[in-house]
Amino acid sequence: MSGQKILVVEDEPDIRKLVHYNLAQERFKVIEAEDGEKALKLVQREKPHLIVLDLMLPGLSGLELCRNLRERPETSQIPILMLTAKAGEADRIVGLEMGADDYLTKPFSPRELVARVKAILRRTEMQSSHPVSEVYEKGPLKINFSTYETIVRGKAVRLTLKEFELLGFLVQNPNRVLSRDQLLDRVWGGEVFVDPRTVDVHIRRLRKAIEKNDRKPDWILTVRGVGYKFHEKALEK
Repeated sequence: MSGQKILVVEDEPDIRKLVHYNLAQERFKVIEAEDGEKALKLVQREKPHLIVLDLMLPGLSGLELCRNLRERPETSQIPILMLTAKAGEADRIVGLEMGADDYLTKPFSPRELVARVKAILRRTEMQSSHPVSEVYEKGPLKINFSTYETIVRGKAVRLTLKEFELLGFLVQNPNRVLSRDQLLDRVWGGEVFVDPRTVDVHIRRLRKAIEKNDRKPDWILTVRGVGYKFHEKALEK
């Protein structure tokens, strides 16, 4: 991971300096932005491997910036670790629903931040270095595992990397009930800091992207008290 580029977006100079120092100690190349507008320009110019993003920023907020990045094809799969001073569950879920890959609540341990950054990058590298050349196609759903393209009812659907991996694992295990722990282990690669609640948030985002009615899903079903399963026969309807 030495030399990989990390963009730190934080308006508090002391925190920005702390994050920069600890990442630089691990030989990451660190670039900084104190607000969302500057960060957006740096992302386009520098193309970072990962973004450490503060939730509360002047002007363009961290949530708005995250949404903006996820809506653009060229930046939609850049991993984002979100920093938040709010410890409430609702705030964490909002960040995940906007497309963040993980979150860290202030005040945080610099060692934990570095560990999370490394875990996210390891997972991203593993995915890109072992591409699957298969194409899944059944009924209105087509998934190209080499190009990371998802087509639903003839239209391209934008998914984050984690959403794509989650969908891929589900369709490769049709009609099998998968627990949250199994999904965490497969999609998040054993990242020890990820909350099981993260699975529920990403399932909800995935349903909104591919289901006709995400409130009454046909394809990704909840098995209460256990986890989720992909109902492949529903694709034949």
